[in-house]
Amino acid sequence: MSPAMLMPERLRAAPARLRALAALFAGAFSALAMPPFGLWPVLAATLPVLVWLVDDAARLESRGRRFRAGFIAGWLFGLGYFIAGLWWIGMAFLVQADMFVWLMPFAVVGLPAYLALFIGLGCGLASLLWSRGAERVLVLAIALTLTEWLRGHVLTGFPWNNFGYALADDLRFAQASAVIGLPGLCFLTLATLATPALLFDRDGSNVARRAPLGLAVLLLALLWGAGQWRLATTEIGTVPGARLRIMQPDLPQDQKFRYDARRSVMDRYIATSESQGGLAGVTHLFWPESAFPFFLERDSEARERIAALLPPGAVLITGAVRLGAMLPSGRPEAFNSLRIIDSDGGFAGDADKVHLVPFGEYLPFQETLESFGLEQLTRLRGGFTAGEARHLFTIPGLPPAVPLICYEAIFPDDLLPPAAEGAPAVRPGFLLNVSNDAWFGLTPGPYQHFEQARLRAIEQGLPLVRATNNGISAIVDPLGRTTGLLPLGVRGVLDGTLPTPIPATIYARYGNLIPFGVLICAALLALGMRQRTIHA
Repeated sequence: MSPAMLMPERLRAAPARLRALAALFAGAFSALAMPPFGLWPVLAATLPVLVWLVDDAARLESRGRRFRAGFIAGWLFGLGYFIAGLWWIGMAFLVQADMFVWLMPFAVVGLPAYLALFIGLGCGLASLLWSRGAERVLVLAIALTLTEWLRGHVLTGFPWNNFGYALADDLRFAQASAVIGLPGLCFLTLATLATPALLFDRDGSNVARRAPLGLAVLLLALLWGAGQWRLATTEIGTVPGARLRIMQPDLPQDQKFRYDARRSVMDRYIATSESQGGLAGVTHLFWPESAFPFFLERDSEARERIAALLPPGAVLITGAVRLGAMLPSGRPEAFNSLRIIDSDGGFAGDADKVHLVPFGEYLPFQETLESFGLEQLTRLRGGFTAGEARHLFTIPGLPPAVPLICYEAIFPDDLLPPAAEGAPAVRPGFLLNVSNDAWFGLTPGPYQHFEQARLRAIEQGLPLVRATNNGISAIVDPLGRTTGLLPLGVRGVLDGTLPTPIPATIYARYGNLIPFGVLICAALLALGMRQRTIHA
């Protein structure tokens, strides 16, 4: 037996501490598959380690011990993966370090430890259905795809860096999401890139060991080719009469909420918006999320300056806090909103954020935790109020938009507004995402956020307009191609036209029916392969 064939044996024979380190490091290196690195082939080296660790767990006699050993292996892999992939979240706690730095370990280690529970659950469940044949790779891929889907829903959900985004970094692979969505991409990523583990199996012939890898390579090649063909043959038009300008101020986060900086903030926004020869011909100006350190309703001077900035008939679409009804506590409701301001300085439409960020925009058990002196990162007393339901956002001169504020763009199952009862569904014209990623500085976070928003465009066949404080702002067509982009950490404006949508994709029409149908077919295939292995 060659030294390479001994790799799983060496891992099995290693002390428990070394196996734990192997799981942690394999998970950590897997984060290189995510933006901004996009090194998805690294998973072909790290996922086999996870397969071998579950192999060891599945050898235990008791089902309880098998599940526990599989869970621990998966949890350690997930812990390394999420610490390496999400460490940048801790940067938000340095913006007001005197108030929040003590919470940084909870974000950098505590959140990954929680998210890793879902990877552990998937590996634990897979260990209960494990076998010695090639079908065990399918079992692991199915189990992890299901628990990754759960991760996007449990306790408001956080599907950040789902394994499917590894392949989505390449636009040719990403086209598959128009049919199978993020869950399908997740399954394909795991099922294909874990197959190198089978090369090291002791049982079976060389052909039997190599055939699954050959099929995986063939499948990836077919997906890549189909994506290339779709990109080359799909024609995209533009919305007539719409000239967009996205303003990216690159405003430091520690200035963004300072009321005493309100005038300098407005000066920066207006000066940046007027750069490149002014606003002549611009019909729609976009500013980022939470643009103002004051309430627009209460600042007539700011609205007058906006009116003076806009050409006649043009509108500003901006993120801003919107004040609502008065609460019994004596303070008004506060909504994180998208607002339209016309060239007369009046409000022409609003859309409130529905999916708020826990601990960022509100606290669970808000009043109780506030009584102990705790605050969310935005430090708004009482926290933000969530909007009742997402609705299409009507912007003068543009097709109806889907308003997505900040991380609302990462939830594929909670994207489009429901149709009104008894009314036909209205297909939106584009996705509008405003965000403020300056909390996280020049780190991988904004790159990951942009890729997730871009994948929503491909899934739905809708263009994306994205305005952020410090990047990445962009106009993206329905195939995920950027027609214009402002990089991270750059102050400036982006001018462009609005691409037209393409007909509703299969995923837009049927949602998760297709990817979950793929999982069922894969489960039936694994069952058939298992029966063949048992009788071999």
